Amino acid sequence: MSFSNDVKNELSRIETNDAEGDKAELLGLLRMSGAIIIRGLNVGIHFSTENAALARRVLHMLKNNYQVQTEVVITRSRRLKKNNRYQVHVIPAPNVSVALHELQLLSVESDLNNPLLSNHNCKRTFLRGAFLGGGSISRPASDYHLEMVTGNEDFAHTIIKVMHAFSLKAKLTDRKNEYIVYLKDGESIINFLSVIGAHNAMMELENVRIVKEMRNNVNRAVNCETANLNKVVKAAVRQVSCIKYIDEHGGLAQLPPNLQEVAKLRMEHRDVSLNDLVEYSGGLGKSGINHRLKKLQDYAVSLGMKLENADK
Repeated sequence: MSFSNDVKNELSRIETNDAEGDKAELLGLLRMSGAIIIRGLNVGIHFSTENAALARRVLHMLKNNYQVQTEVVITRSRRLKKNNRYQVHVIPAPNVSVALHELQLLSVESDLNNPLLSNHNCKRTFLRGAFLGGGSISRPASDYHLEMVTGNEDFAHTIIKVMHAFSLKAKLTDRKNEYIVYLKDGESIINFLSVIGAHNAMMELENVRIVKEMRNNVNRAVNCETANLNKVVKAAVRQVSCIKYIDEHGGLAQLPPNLQEVAKLRMEHRDVSLNDLVEYSGGLGKSGINHRLKKLQDYAVSLGMKLENADK
């Protein structure tokens, strides 16, 4: 089972005991993936899903909040997985108009004008419904990505504006004839899951995110340490090469005593860093040793040494 289905199963089991909240959830869900049934002069509602828990939830909220007659038809998918498909029908009848009006399924007005979106809790349940109706989320171990897909551009903008009420900076793109509202960063997705009530999924994603961040921090630290070590080794090899070149082309005895001292120190401790050389020097400072090593390098160059060969 996909992580998206796990999230939807969790959301579908949240208790529904608030009429306004239920209607706001139905508004998001049916505007996202519901359809209108026309039979003569009467109009009904159709909703289809492969998630049994979600089908039960939609059926329960419709029957509890509207005086409508419903039916559920279960069909077998012809696709490879052959999952059951649950089709929830609100049978066309005159009294269905109340639900159609409240849920704005036939309205051309902005959904933001709907009284069902007038309070914070209803905005939460609206977003829950929108995700249940057309949302998906990548599994925690992969890249962070959450999206909700709708065929209505105005409704996509409504979702974004409602998300902004929770400081969720969603973005919008289009794909063929569909509009995708999406989040791409882990923190925003975790906050969204918290808003819609998917707390178990939120904790799972948060745990994975923490592990990812720890692993990335360790990798960065290791990479930094490796880079520093390579730098130390490269510098030490160059310095030793310069000292050997001086010894072979003029002799170390011609050097001033202070440079001879540092040359001998480096040859005795060929693999250590500049900081470690200070410990072995018996009183010389880091800047002093570094200055003398640069003088040795300059002297080697004056004798004809090619520095590009020193690191090999």
